[in-house]
Amino acid sequence: MNISRALRLDNSPTLAGSIAFVGAGGKTTAMFQLARELGTRVIVTATTHLGAWQIPLADRHVIAESPAEVGEIPDGVTLVTGKIVEDRTSPVNPSVLYWLHEDVKNSRIPLLIEADGARQKPLKAPAAHEPPIPDFVGTVVVVAGLSGLGKPLSEAVFREEEFGRVSEATRQRVTAEMVTRVLMQREGGLKNIPEGARRVALLNQADTPELQAAAQKMGSELLKKFDAVVVASLKENKVWATYENITGIILAAGESKRFGKPKQLLDWNGKSFVKQVAETALSAGLRPVIVVTGANAEEVENALAGLDVKLVRNEAWKSGQASSIVAGVKSLPQNIGASFFLLADQPQIGADVIHALREVHAQRLSPIIAPLVMEERRANPVLFDRVTFPDLLTLTGDVGGRAIFDKHKVEYLPWYNSELLMDVDSPSDYERLMRQP
Repeated sequence: MNISRALRLDNSPTLAGSIAFVGAGGKTTAMFQLARELGTRVIVTATTHLGAWQIPLADRHVIAESPAEVGEIPDGVTLVTGKIVEDRTSPVNPSVLYWLHEDVKNSRIPLLIEADGARQKPLKAPAAHEPPIPDFVGTVVVVAGLSGLGKPLSEAVFREEEFGRVSEATRQRVTAEMVTRVLMQREGGLKNIPEGARRVALLNQADTPELQAAAQKMGSELLKKFDAVVVASLKENKVWATYENITGIILAAGESKRFGKPKQLLDWNGKSFVKQVAETALSAGLRPVIVVTGANAEEVENALAGLDVKLVRNEAWKSGQASSIVAGVKSLPQNIGASFFLLADQPQIGADVIHALREVHAQRLSPIIAPLVMEERRANPVLFDRVTFPDLLTLTGDVGGRAIFDKHKVEYLPWYNSELLMDVDSPSDYERLMRQP
């Protein structure tokens, strides 16, 4: 996976808009790598200083003090800056910056902006005047260099005093917890990000398995404030993983007509089926967990009392399962990267398979990922990436998500546990399930 894929721009580079890079530990590298991946015409600029040695990273350099000096944008990567002073480019003039914004918006050319300086250190905290992020930016990539972990603050951090204050540092060496705290603070990584802009934390320099593991652990916390967390080794032009918020939609609206009573309320070791499924989803880190109810809605909802779940009533439940899928997808927040569909009559499914499918998604952002049991049988739960949501919203009748398998690439994860294949359609199915060790 490359950085344009990680930022979900590979299929629509002309819609990239304006993207700002801030922080430390690989901003310029990330910006120019993305520029090369996005297409035939890209503009790169900066609201801060760039080293003159970085100018050759572009195909063309324009020093512009006014919009008229920019000229026609040719194919390739065009770098627009202010004058060169003492081996550094000056920040681009605000009038030029806003002219570029309007021009690229109309011509659909990506505009990439470096909006922070770090003096080549892997980590930093912003000063009072930093970072100068334009208010029109649609995506902000906050970069942190993991090579700073374990090193003295004085060696690894630019603006050491501010970093120590924001991170509430109690040690003289940088820890993953300190970096996470700085990235999540309004005085740190979130500073000056425009309201409504997409937030991406780029954990760069994850050059060893140990640093990649540390980044994965940091990611689960960072997703409380960021829309995505990208783990990369940009000097090798590699993105190891993209972690996003993933939700669980529990389909619990059925009438259970064949069974004869609500399956959602059957007992599973002292809990209702639906409560067990919800608790598994929560323990697997899915947020939010959405339960779609319909038939016997009040009883099902009462069985979930006290759990941190979102209840969605499907008034059209009689029309079939598709209506519950549509109701669940419509209720999703904007920053969801993917969703699991979980069935209320499969309480035996554990969090382990959810974790495994999530990790495959993080590594490849595959459209659909499903377990494959005994090398031949598809099973639940199935993960659907956000690219599939428009097609899921078109479903009608008594069909599930498999109805769109022919429209997207499906990746299968071999799984060892045949229990994934079991569901409860009849009392005998229930008895067989309860006899399982």
